[in-house]
Amino acid sequence: MNKIILLLIPVIIFTSCSKVPITGRKQNTLVSEAELETLSTSEYQKFLSTHKLSTDARQVELVKKVGNNIANNITAFFKTYSNGKYLKNIQGYKWEFNVVEDPAVNAWCMPGGKVVVYSGLLPVTQNETALAVVMGHEIAHAVAKHGNERMSQQLKAQALGTVLSVAVSGSPQATQDIFNLAFGVSGNLSLLKYSRTHETEADKIGLVFMALAGYDPNEAIPFWERMSKMSAGAKPPQILSTHPSDATRINDLKAWMPEAMKYYKSVAK
Repeated sequence: MNKIILLLIPVIIFTSCSKVPITGRKQNTLVSEAELETLSTSEYQKFLSTHKLSTDARQVELVKKVGNNIANNITAFFKTYSNGKYLKNIQGYKWEFNVVEDPAVNAWCMPGGKVVVYSGLLPVTQNETALAVVMGHEIAHAVAKHGNERMSQQLKAQALGTVLSVAVSGSPQATQDIFNLAFGVSGNLSLLKYSRTHETEADKIGLVFMALAGYDPNEAIPFWERMSKMSAGAKPPQILSTHPSDATRINDLKAWMPEAMKYYKSVAK
C-alpha cells in the first residue's frame, strides 16, 4: 500500500477507550498495542544497530537487574490488581534492557518493553535505587500507553484512520514517518515528546513500580534535586526536555509519596 492510498482511508477501524492503571485517568487510543509493539521492535533494532552497546559489565548488569526487578514485580502485581484487568497492558511484552555508550543523560522505554539507558545517565543516578526512579518512570510511560496516545494524536492530526497492521504489512514510509514523529525520532531515536500530563502521570506510576520492586520511593526526591541543579542556567538534560518545572515535579512527588509508600511498605522486609 503506498502513501497516497493510506492517506485516502478515512474510517477509524480500531478505537479503544480505557483507564490508566494506578491513576485511573481515561484515555482513548486508535492503535492496536500488538501492532504498535511490532513496529516498536523493528525501530528498536534499528536504533541498536546504529549505536554502540556498553561494554561496561557492571553498568549492563545493574541496568538489567533493576529493569528485570521492576518488570517481574509489576507483572505479578497486575495479576491481582483490579481483578487482573490491566494485565493486558503488558501482554505480549518481551522485556529487553540495554545500555548504549552515549554521554546524554537519558533513558526511554518503547511499547513492548524495549528499554535503553544511556551511559551518561548512570553518573547522575549514582546508585541502584535512583536508577530505579528513572527506569520506573520510563517503564510507566509504556505500561500506561502514553506512546499509543501520542501516536493516536498524530494519526488524528493527519486524518490517517486505519488499522496499523495494514500499514505495517508493507512498512510504508507514511506510517514510519508518523511513528518517528510520535516518538521523537530525528536521525536517531530520542525520548518521546510526552505531554506534561503524561510526565506527571509517569512520575506517580513510576514511584509505585519501583516500590513494588522493593526500592524506596523517597530516593526520587534527591535524584530530581540533582537533576534540577544540572539544568540550572543551562540547557536541561534531554530527559527533562518536556517535563514539568523542577519545583513542580518535586512538590508533586512529595504529595504522591504517601500513596507510593503504601506499596513499598507492603513489600519491604
